[in-house]
Amino acid sequence: MVMIIAIFIFGLIIGSFLNALIWRLWSGKSIMAASSECPICHHELSWSDLVPVVSFFVLGRKCRYCRKPISWQYPAVELATALGFVLVARNFQFPISNFQFWMQIIFASILIVIFVYDLKHYLILDKIVFPGAVIALGYQVYRGDWVNALLGAAVLSGFFGLLYFVSRGRWIGFGDVKLGIFLGLLVPFPSVAVLFLLAYFLGAAVSLGLVTAGKKKFSSRLPFGTFLTAAAFVAMLWGEGMTRWYLRLIGV
Repeated sequence: MVMIIAIFIFGLIIGSFLNALIWRLWSGKSIMAASSECPICHHELSWSDLVPVVSFFVLGRKCRYCRKPISWQYPAVELATALGFVLVARNFQFPISNFQFWMQIIFASILIVIFVYDLKHYLILDKIVFPGAVIALGYQVYRGDWVNALLGAAVLSGFFGLLYFVSRGRWIGFGDVKLGIFLGLLVPFPSVAVLFLLAYFLGAAVSLGLVTAGKKKFSSRLPFGTFLTAAAFVAMLWGEGMTRWYLRLIGV
């Protein structure tokens, strides 16, 4: 229990960093900048303004200096990162000393950045996807599963590329094609099928819910990268088990 609490707190801290990274990627400010600032009034923030989750509520969801509202994104990303790290840790008996645990922590962080950035800005950045793909390939080489990883990347990215060129970009963006390379390397074949099916199921369910609620039309655009990254996190942790269960179910 102590270990899980420590990992949860660590996740909150990393989530705070990911929030800053997402804003700096959008604003063009250097990722290496030492200080954080309010995205509205640009006043430098003190340590007491940056305590994950706690500061958001203590400040009444308003900047201490300009009193403008603070986005719910900040505590949401911090909590999602913390919970994601705990879910990763539960797959390992001694997570802190396990190399695969730390690699999956890195991948979970990359997935969260892509998820939030695409949700907010409908963009998938090369500067996040391509380094992620390189790290994922190195990880699969270490695991000895690089052939299946390359096959997964070819299948997922190839399918998205076909959709992109057939529809001339109307059905899917080219950023999703590049994202398919990273996700296919992260979730090798055949588990990439779990990722694919989950992403489309999530996308269909959310789309139907939004249309039913009158928030979207059937012709409205949705950031598909958000569904892909959420599905990739599930498939990264449980894809192999889900694949084995389905193959047993159909008698293969």
